[in-house]
Amino acid sequence: MNSLDGLRRQAVMQVRDRVLAVGVASSLAWLALAGLFAFLGPEAEGQGGAGWPVWLVGLLLPLALIWLAVWSARSLLLLRQEAEELRAMLARLQPGDGAVAEDPAENRREPEPRPAPGTAAPPRRTAMPPPPPRAAPDSRQAMLELEAPPAAELTGPELFYALNFPDGPEDREAIRCLRLALADPGMARLIRAAQDVVTLLAGQGVYMDELTMSEADPGLWRRFAEGVRGEAVAGLAVIADAAALRTAATMLRGDEVFRDVAHHFLRHFDRLLSRKAQDSDPQLLAALAETRSGRAFTLLAQVTGMMGRTEAEAEAENDPAAGA
Repeated sequence: MNSLDGLRRQAVMQVRDRVLAVGVASSLAWLALAGLFAFLGPEAEGQGGAGWPVWLVGLLLPLALIWLAVWSARSLLLLRQEAEELRAMLARLQPGDGAVAEDPAENRREPEPRPAPGTAAPPRRTAMPPPPPRAAPDSRQAMLELEAPPAAELTGPELFYALNFPDGPEDREAIRCLRLALADPGMARLIRAAQDVVTLLAGQGVYMDELTMSEADPGLWRRFAEGVRGEAVAGLAVIADAAALRTAATMLRGDEVFRDVAHHFLRHFDRLLSRKAQDSDPQLLAALAETRSGRAFTLLAQVTGMMGRTEAEAEAENDPAAGA
């Protein structure tokens, strides 16, 4: 799998290099055409001193557009590569296939010893006859193992690393915690919804690592987890990035797919906070809000008005003051 990821990275780098080469070739071609026009075209004698600035703008503007397109294409390729790596990592960590592969192996091992009981195992089989009902529970236990992880609650640090996502294939501790979280069906739904939201926001230039968040009162997070909404928890609206708030609000209004994914994510993260508020320290709730998933939740909750006034309402109130 690592070699496949390496090949994918190498392919993306080759495509980015080709885009760069196309940009260089286009720039040289444009400069050549501009040079031919300057030497072979008619001379503008009557334009005076204003002719050269206009000519320079006409020369440099296409170059700027060419390199803007090159930069956008390279950034889009890099973003797609990161999204594919994250999806592949989540797919590898999904325990469903591993559990299914182990069950038949266990079932095959059991029949092999059963014919052998004629020699060394008969005394053990005499103890096993009462457990024939245990043979049926064995399959039930295999099913219960899929439901067992939810019972084994993740510790605070494990939950933090899982919701923050691994930084890469080398982040083994975060990968281990993410694997534990994905074993819980409820947490798996939350993590996949968080990944979708973070990926869609990144596609519009809103990156969770770049959001600046001031420290919030952990007690407010406990009140929020207990169901308090609106101005009473306005102190949790700590994201001051106006561009990110505006972009998220625009996506919620105009993108139906993003709106459905965002509300799905908000519901699951809110349930997690409510569950943790009953038996956890408020500091854990504040720490979870610092993860990449928590930042996405704070951004969307702030935009939708769960933490007080929406960004649009705040701007509407500030405009008259600014005009005065």
